Amino acid sequence: MPVAWPSRANPRLLVELQYLLHRHIISSVIPAALLALLVVWTLDDASNPWPLRLWGVAVIASKLFSAWVGRQQLRRGVPLEDARRNVLWLIVLNAIDGAVWGGLAWVTLGSSTLTGSILVVSVIGGIAGSSMSSLSPVFPAFVAFLVCLLAALASKLWTLGDPAYDALGVAGVLYAASLLGQSRNSAEAARQAITLRFENVELIERLRQETTYAQAQRQAAEQANVAKSRFLAAASHDLRQPIHAQGLFLGVLGRSALSGPQAEALANARATWQASAEMLDTLLDFSRIEAGVVEPQRRAFALQPLLHKLELELAPQADAKGLVYRSIDTEAVVNSDPSLLELVLRNLVSNAIRYTEQGGVLVGCRRRTDHWLLEVWDTGVGIPASQHQAIFLEFHQLGNAERDRRKGLGLGLAIAQGLARALGHPLSLASRPGQGSVFRLTLPQASAALGMAAEDGWAALPEGEDFEVDTALNNVRVLVIDDDETVRAGMRQMLTGWACLCDTAESIEEALALARVRPPGLVISDYRLRGHRTGAEAIAALRAELGDTLPALLVTGDTDPARLREAHDSGVALLHKPVSPAQLHQRMQGVLRAAAQAATPPVT
Repeated sequence: MPVAWPSRANPRLLVELQYLLHRHIISSVIPAALLALLVVWTLDDASNPWPLRLWGVAVIASKLFSAWVGRQQLRRGVPLEDARRNVLWLIVLNAIDGAVWGGLAWVTLGSSTLTGSILVVSVIGGIAGSSMSSLSPVFPAFVAFLVCLLAALASKLWTLGDPAYDALGVAGVLYAASLLGQSRNSAEAARQAITLRFENVELIERLRQETTYAQAQRQAAEQANVAKSRFLAAASHDLRQPIHAQGLFLGVLGRSALSGPQAEALANARATWQASAEMLDTLLDFSRIEAGVVEPQRRAFALQPLLHKLELELAPQADAKGLVYRSIDTEAVVNSDPSLLELVLRNLVSNAIRYTEQGGVLVGCRRRTDHWLLEVWDTGVGIPASQHQAIFLEFHQLGNAERDRRKGLGLGLAIAQGLARALGHPLSLASRPGQGSVFRLTLPQASAALGMAAEDGWAALPEGEDFEVDTALNNVRVLVIDDDETVRAGMRQMLTGWACLCDTAESIEEALALARVRPPGLVISDYRLRGHRTGAEAIAALRAELGDTLPALLVTGDTDPARLREAHDSGVALLHKPVSPAQLHQRMQGVLRAAAQAATPPVT
């Protein structure tokens, strides 16, 4: 690539090349001065010493002046607009320096001995060679130096009229041509090195800017995610309160004498309530995963009862869409948390039914060497390979731009993956658009004996509203703490219908005042109370007043991960709104039973 001097060169590049040349000149001052003094001392002729000595002074003065100019420009910097003009000054300065060094030939040749003439020619040749390396960054400056140096030498040799000197002049021209070629290559190398440095600096700066931008984007995304979580938590809490109260009132109505049309209307209202509760429970499941409060309770159990249970519950949804739902019987015994595994499988099967329009859904289990593969097959729309990772993101749905609520919230697969990760069960996907999908869950194998021993422990909280209220809760005084008047009214009617004695309070102070007059046998408190107080604080205050064995339940509508961790860490039994009457009844019985067993002295 040709060296562009000086009109087409980049001003920034010219400035850097000038700085490099000035540093070279400054470092060459002392060697050049010592060489000039050595030449003067060696060739000094007592008969006519002044021309040689004046030459020595001129050489040293020229080098010192060039060095001073260089120091000034290095210290002050060269403005970009002055870069090309400075190149012209360097050409002039180095042309003068070359003429001064070439003047040695006029001072000494023809009057010195043969040895002195050899020394002069050698000095001039050496100076030309050393100047090539120091001046090549600014190629025109070296050209000016070399032309003036050789012009002075050649003109002197021409005047001597000796063929030997003529041959020496021709050799000098060839030597100069060689130096020009080397200097051009050196100039190009310096230019490329500085250009590369510019590119690296620009790349580093661009990388720094992009890193800063990426960090800003990441912080913005994190802030948006936090804001999203807070919004969802607040919205979920505010929605759970009326839906929770609605469930309580529906439970009270369900135990009333109703006509046929009234019972049908109540059934429809319950179905609507159940649909709303399921959506809120989906948000809760996702929030529990985010909060890290999911603690698997692994044990060995047979998988077939779970498959049978899900088929009974979900097959009607497939039938309603004209799909075939089938689960293959299996003898698999796995080591997992049955409740969490049920939730994972429920989300996978529900997702398969939701996105399959014809064909069917198949659930089966394959044995491998030391594990089982639980698979959910469907003949649905399929998932493009580019979306295999995205579909596990929260609120991400394919083919639901209109956000049809019948297709869910887009959290099912995110919950399934989060729970599978918490359980340590790898979840994978294989799919082809238009042909369907298969989700595979890897489950650790357990012995059949352990599975049979654990199978009796398979149970779940009742989900229906029609259950028998026994006498276990008769005359139990229950203190309900909730800052929502509607919830307190619903709880009072529900508990009174169960033959409980019910007191309600909206604050910790009111609860303490009631407890001192009528000590409760059970406390049910909402987690979030007014004044940034919590139900955990209320229960702690009541236990400090009435004893640490006071049975208690926490009920929360919060889905904020931090609040969920706080409630989980309180150590008090926890229910999540909306709570069905059946769930509340069973949990109250469990808490009272556990308190009674703890109070019974051991038999010795």
